[in-house]
Amino acid sequence: MPLNLPQLRAFLAVVDAGGFSAAAVELGMTQSAVSHAVASLERELAAPLLIRATPVRTTVLGQQVLPHARVALSAARSVEHIAAEAAESMTGTVRLASTPTVCQGLVPRLLKHWREDQPRVTVRVFEGDSSEVAGWLEDGTADAAVLIDPPPGPGIQLADDGYRALLPRDHPLAGEDRVDIRDLEDDPFLISPNGCESRVRTIHTLAGIRFEPTHRVRDLATLISMVQAGIGVTVLSEVSRSLVPPDLVLLPLEPQTSRRLVLSGPRERPWHTAVRALAESAARYLALPAP
Repeated sequence: MPLNLPQLRAFLAVVDAGGFSAAAVELGMTQSAVSHAVASLERELAAPLLIRATPVRTTVLGQQVLPHARVALSAARSVEHIAAEAAESMTGTVRLASTPTVCQGLVPRLLKHWREDQPRVTVRVFEGDSSEVAGWLEDGTADAAVLIDPPPGPGIQLADDGYRALLPRDHPLAGEDRVDIRDLEDDPFLISPNGCESRVRTIHTLAGIRFEPTHRVRDLATLISMVQAGIGVTVLSEVSRSLVPPDLVLLPLEPQTSRRLVLSGPRERPWHTAVRALAESAARYLALPAP
C-alpha cells in the first residue's frame, strides 16, 4: 500500500500529542486505529518512526520524515480549502442584467456554456436599456451585468462589438464587402432610441453627414421587420448577427466604430462569489479557438 494522508496524519498526531491515546482523542479515532495507521506507515518505510515510550519519541528516521509529513498535510489542507471555496462559488443564483440586443445576440451562448461548465449556478436574466442595467447593478437588483463601454474597472470583456449596416438583400449595396454610411444618406434611416442611437449619431458625425432618422422604433424585432419590409435601413452591432434573417445582410460599416461588452459585478460592493465563477468561466470560454 503506498503512503497516504491518514497515515501521515496519525503519525503527526502521535508526535504532537505525545502518545497514541492522546492522538486518538485528538483525531476522534480509536487508539487501535491510530496504532494501525502508524504501523502501516512504518511497514511502507521498512523502518520504525517512533520509539514507543512515555512520552513517545521519534527515531532518527522519524525526525527526518517529520517536516515532510507536515508539509504534505499542510498542502492537503490548502487543496481542501481551495476546493471548499470553489464549491461555494459554484453554487447559487445570479441575477444577470443586459440590454435586449445583448440578451438576444450574446447571452444565450453564454447561458449554454455556463449550464455545462457551472451546472450548480442558476442564472436569471433581466432585460433593460443601458441606464436601467447600470442602475440595477448598483442598487442590488442585479448581481451582474453585461455593461456597454463601462469605465475602467474589474470585469471580463466579452466582445469588441463593431457596428454594421443592416440592408435588404435586394439593396444596391448588399453585395459590397463594406458600406460607407455616406452611401446610405438617401435611404430612409431607422433607429431604436433605447439602443445605440448615440453611437450611430457619432458615426454620422465622423462621416460629416447629418443624422436624421425617419423612424424611431423601440423594439429590435420591429426594427428588423421594418428593414425586411423595405421601409428603410439601419445600423446594428455585430452581436446582433444571429438575429438577422436570411433575407437581410449585415455588412461592415465605414467609418468604423465599436463598443465594449463587459461582464461585471457591482463597482462599490463585493461581488457575489458565483459571479466570479461565471466571469472566470466566460474568460476561459472566450479564449477557446473558434470551432
